[in-house]
Amino acid sequence: MNASSQHPPRTIAEYLEQLRAALRGADPALIQDALYDAEEHLRAELYERPGRDEAAMLEHVVESYGAPDEVAEIYRDQEIRIQRAIRPPPPPKRRSAAGHFFGVIADPRAWGALFYLLFGLVTGIAYFTWVVAGLSMSAGFSVLIIGLPFIVLFFGSVRGLALLEGRLVETMLGVRMPRRPPYPQKHMSLFQRIGAMFTDPRSWSSMLYALLLLPLGIFYFTLIVTWLAVSLSFIAAPILKLVAVLGHWDVGTCVGAPEWICGGVEWLSGWGGATVLCLLGLLLFFLLLHVVRGLGYLHGQLAKHLLVQRA
Repeated sequence: MNASSQHPPRTIAEYLEQLRAALRGADPALIQDALYDAEEHLRAELYERPGRDEAAMLEHVVESYGAPDEVAEIYRDQEIRIQRAIRPPPPPKRRSAAGHFFGVIADPRAWGALFYLLFGLVTGIAYFTWVVAGLSMSAGFSVLIIGLPFIVLFFGSVRGLALLEGRLVETMLGVRMPRRPPYPQKHMSLFQRIGAMFTDPRSWSSMLYALLLLPLGIFYFTLIVTWLAVSLSFIAAPILKLVAVLGHWDVGTCVGAPEWICGGVEWLSGWGGATVLCLLGLLLFFLLLHVVRGLGYLHGQLAKHLLVQRA
C-alpha cells in the first residue's frame, strides 16, 4: 500500500510514519533530513495554534505543506538537483587503461580523500580524547548531583560531533550524510528523553566511530606519509643527481660488496638510474591516489553506517 492510498494522518506521528514509508528506499541521510524538516514544521504549526488539535492542524497543513507522498516526491526531486549542483564535475572519461590510471589526477574525490585521510589523525586524536575523557568523567560524576546533567551534556556533544563529522565526510569524500540532526522528541518528558538518548543505538555507534578514528587515523597517516616520502624521493632523483654533479659529489662509490651489487649501485647513481627512479616515483604517486580514493569510499560507508540514523 503506498502513501496516497493510506488514510489521512490524524497525528504528527502518523504523518511522519507515512512520510517515512513514502521515502522507503531513499538514502537514510535524506530520510533523516526530511523527517526533521517535516516534524519541525508540523510542531511549529501546532505551537502557533494552541487551540487546535493535531487532526485539524494536519488537515490544514496537508493543503499547504503537502501530503506525505507529495513531500516525499519533492524531497527526491530536490535531492537530485542538489547533488547535481554540489557534485564536482566528473573527470573526462578515459577509454584506455593508461587513461583510467593516470586520469585519477583530475578526480576531485581522490584529492579530497587524500587530505581527509592525511589529517584524519588530528580529528581522530580530538574525538578519541573527547569520548574517553567524557566517559571517564561521566562515570566519576555519576555518584554526584551534577552527574546526570553532565552525562546528558556529554551525550549531546557526541551527537554534535557526529553531525560535524558528517559534514566533513560529505564535503571531502562525497558520501551523502545528514544535514540536520534527528528531531528532539518534545512530546516526551525530560526523563523519557534522557532514557531515549541512552537507549538510542546511534549515540553509542557515534562514540564507537569516534574511538575508531584514532587507530584508523594512525593507519591512514602512516600509510600516506610513508608512501608520499618514497614516491617523492624517487621523483626527486634527477634533481639530486644534478646537485651531485654540480657539487662534484661521489655517489657511486662501492666498496666491499659483490661486483653485481656494485654495478647496480653505479647504474642507479647515474642518469639512467635517476630517470628510472623518477618514473617509478610518478607511478607510485598515481597509485597512491587510487588507493586513497578507495579508502575514502570505504571510510565514507563506515561513517554512514555508524553516524546515520537507520530509517
